[in-house]
Amino acid sequence: MSRAEAARAEAARAEAARAEAVRAEAPAVRRVNPLWAFGLLRSELVTTLRRWRTLALLGVLAAVPVLVGIAVKLETRGGSSDGPDGGGGPAFLAQITNNGLFLVFTALAATLPFFLPMAVGVIAGDAIAGEAGGGTLRYLLVAPAGRTRLLLTKYTTVMAFCVLATLVVAVSALAVGALLFPLGDLTTISGTRISFAEGLGRALLIALVVAASLVGVAALGLFVSTLTNSGIAAMATTVGLLITVQILDQIPQLHALQPYLFPHYWLSFADLMRDPVYWDGLVRNLGLQALYAAVFGSAAWARFTTKDIGV
Repeated sequence: MSRAEAARAEAARAEAARAEAVRAEAPAVRRVNPLWAFGLLRSELVTTLRRWRTLALLGVLAAVPVLVGIAVKLETRGGSSDGPDGGGGPAFLAQITNNGLFLVFTALAATLPFFLPMAVGVIAGDAIAGEAGGGTLRYLLVAPAGRTRLLLTKYTTVMAFCVLATLVVAVSALAVGALLFPLGDLTTISGTRISFAEGLGRALLIALVVAASLVGVAALGLFVSTLTNSGIAAMATTVGLLITVQILDQIPQLHALQPYLFPHYWLSFADLMRDPVYWDGLVRNLGLQALYAAVFGSAAWARFTTKDIGV
């Protein structure tokens, strides 16, 4: 157990002792201090971001745009890219040498199918099971936050990681693109020209859509995390389910099932680079993620609030 986790466990023990004293004096009254709930969220965020596993995941995500940018630069150093035009993820490679901003779109398209959801699955899978296996969950449950509030705090932390991980990829890609390639007005998939400022705004919007696309994976991982006291088992199961669903989404014979699989519309973010924007795929993607979040979030809540996990 790291020093940050040990300090958090000690703080939870002290809060639990104070809660027991309050209940002994006034057993009929049990109020939750909102400041304590905010402090719990802050503690969760700090603890998660300080773990070496989290830093390693963010480091790998930041390295992907660097490798892609260097590879494109070496491949096209004798002239402009001859790659195909189009709007699919890898097709953005054809535009990187003309405008470094396209490296942002390419990096997000390259990391979304596996690297980003894997990182989120690891963090979500360890959220509850890791606390149970480390022996700190019981102290958090005794403190007056309650199971529902604790579960919401865990899910909020995972979602914050989704946003952070996506922004790490986008910022790394923008920095590398600015260093290796020219920046300026860019051509959309539809062939129209937009300013660099508008393109930067669309890049930010795409990053937010990619982060929202991970909502379903986060809820699935959190649910798996409530099924076991082993953080490693929860993380491995979540990543295994992710890989399985990705494979199912590529089998042509399952075309009737694929629109209901959470990764099916992930690359629809490319439609934000059209003029006008095509919203159909984006709406389907966000709606599907909300459905998965509702289903697996409810399942995680039902499991966590009715079973003695790690106690």
